[in-house]
Amino acid sequence: MPKLKTSRSARKRFRKTGTGKVRRYHAFKNHILTKKTSKRKRALRKASLVHPADMKRIRRLILV
Repeated sequence: MPKLKTSRSARKRFRKTGTGKVRRYHAFKNHILTKKTSKRKRALRKASLVHPADMKRIRRLILV
């Protein structure tokens, strides 16, 4: 079987943490920001973890 290539789009969106989990950034932070509250925009800045249900799929895309 040939080597698998890393999905380049996934590589830019996800990063592995030191403990092996996958970190992601929030969506909805690019435009139409005037109607969103400051509290909501501030919360969207912070990274979060990929949900365990999606972990296997994402790991295969970034080949971790």
